[in-house]
Amino acid sequence: MKTNKTKHMKPKLTHIAFSLLAGTVALASSLTLRAEDLKAKSEEAVQNFKLADSGLTNFFTSAAGYAILPSVGEGGLIFGGEHGDGLVYEKEKLVGKVTMSEVSVGAQVGGGSFAEIIFFETASALQSFKSAKWEMSGVAKANVAASGVAANAKYQEGVAVFTIPKSGAMVAAAIGGQKFKFKALK
Repeated sequence: MKTNKTKHMKPKLTHIAFSLLAGTVALASSLTLRAEDLKAKSEEAVQNFKLADSGLTNFFTSAAGYAILPSVGEGGLIFGGEHGDGLVYEKEKLVGKVTMSEVSVGAQVGGGSFAEIIFFETASALQSFKSAKWEMSGVAKANVAASGVAANAKYQEGVAVFTIPKSGAMVAAAIGGQKFKFKALK
């Protein structure tokens, strides 16, 4: 027999989870960087990736382009979310801005931030990313950038993804997909 206390516990937990998710997304949105700051942070993140694994230089030279998100915030308690802003380069030329978001559900707790870089193997993979709202395939797996990892990393469905943890800790076994929105520079 359920007690009054048990009946009210589930709605309270759901309310707390939604509040945490809303707070995470609101915080991430308020931290949106100005274009100049975003460019400086992106350049710093690129250097950090190259320092973490010198093998990434091969990806920078051979890729048709890449998207760099210098700081992605994440947080969750059952319901989770991620948000980050970044820049998109075609070879070495800056061509646009990207916003990434993800909402997930499942066993997860914690919060933190990380940098992410997505390399596009071909011009058509880059064009696909730029032409519409793009969602990361479940096949694409992120590699944590560390010495020697890039040597064994392979493109999957035209993309290779690398991350560098920055702060916090997040434990998750959740379902969700990163969604990206591209905006060309004028």
